[in-house]
Amino acid sequence: MNKLKVSKNGKTNINISNKSLTVLEGCPQEVTGAFDCSGNSLTSLQGSPEKVGGGYNCFFNKLTSLEGSPETINGEFSCHNNQLTTLEGGPKVVVGTYSCSANNLTTLKGSPEKIGKDFYCHYNKLTSLNGCPTEVGGDFFCFENSIAFTEKEIRSICKVKGRVRVS
Repeated sequence: MNKLKVSKNGKTNINISNKSLTVLEGCPQEVTGAFDCSGNSLTSLQGSPEKVGGGYNCFFNKLTSLEGSPETINGEFSCHNNQLTTLEGGPKVVVGTYSCSANNLTTLKGSPEKIGKDFYCHYNKLTSLNGCPTEVGGDFFCFENSIAFTEKEIRSICKVKGRVRVS
């Protein structure tokens, strides 16, 4: 089992991507900049920092849950290319872009109500827009799912400031 070795007063950015980590034990509780644990073999975000001042990348892991992730992300949140079946337990506030593409999601339950920039949920197994954000500050990407949703369907439940991409 590979464990993280990092100082407990982690300031600025922490990049522990592609280190073959299986757990996040030993992470500082607060990171003032961005946190990147992508490209590892993580199945859980338990032990993750509780506060992150910038973006949070946990893509290309083996995550089955977002439990343990910070509640607020002051940048982008990228959890794409995992094995997620739910977004529950994930951040409640994402100021930047939110990407949950290429997982095994059937609904968007657990996604933040408001996303500051773009929202990516394509290449999943979505059969419902249940739990969809109510507001997206940028573009909304929702194609290659089990159901081909229409732009009209998405805009009827979500205020999208940018484009809606369904194909």
